[in-house]
Amino acid sequence: MALAYRVVPVTPFQQNCSVIWCDQTLKAAVVDPGGDLDRVMAVLEKEGLTLEKILLTHGHVDHVAGTDELKRKSGVPVIGPHQADLFWIQMLPDICKQYGFPPALSFAPDQWLNDGDSVALGNETLEVIHTPGHTPGHVIFFHPGQSLAWVGDVLFQGSIGRTDFPQGDYDTLISSIRERLWPLGEGVTFVPGHGPNSTFGQERRSNPFVADQAFQ
Repeated sequence: MALAYRVVPVTPFQQNCSVIWCDQTLKAAVVDPGGDLDRVMAVLEKEGLTLEKILLTHGHVDHVAGTDELKRKSGVPVIGPHQADLFWIQMLPDICKQYGFPPALSFAPDQWLNDGDSVALGNETLEVIHTPGHTPGHVIFFHPGQSLAWVGDVLFQGSIGRTDFPQGDYDTLISSIRERLWPLGEGVTFVPGHGPNSTFGQERRSNPFVADQAFQ
């Protein structure tokens, strides 16, 4: 019994959309459908999965622009992010124009998420942790049994999320990483919003922004 996943890079920003599923029930979720839904649907079909929900880490365009279309096609609920990112979702049509994305409609999540919530997927459960800084409503999804986390744009291999967007805050982001992610364990593998996977332990040793030695 386990949680399986495939990373599907989407949009010109090469955002790591993920298809995740319970390998017993084949019930699936799509994390951060930023666009290129044909690629995402192809994974669902190839693996024989039943899409059950859409999970959002935060409201930036490359993570959510495909959400309304996927919801209309599938009829599944949209879960997340934290309500503090509502303003980003409301601005989605204008942001798409600004960044040259295909037109996308704003939407209302069926459920906002708060710190300490959990999300069921088949026989598996993901823990929700509120991690503001990149955006005020950013959340991550953590699977304790496999020490696996989807961290959106909070943390990358060798870097961290930008904080120069509206309501971003550098100190808040650093605190989210050091106080909310690191306690989950150095062995946690994380899927970032862009780029390759890494582990919290690797970033604690080598990431110039948040390595332990930078705070000694």
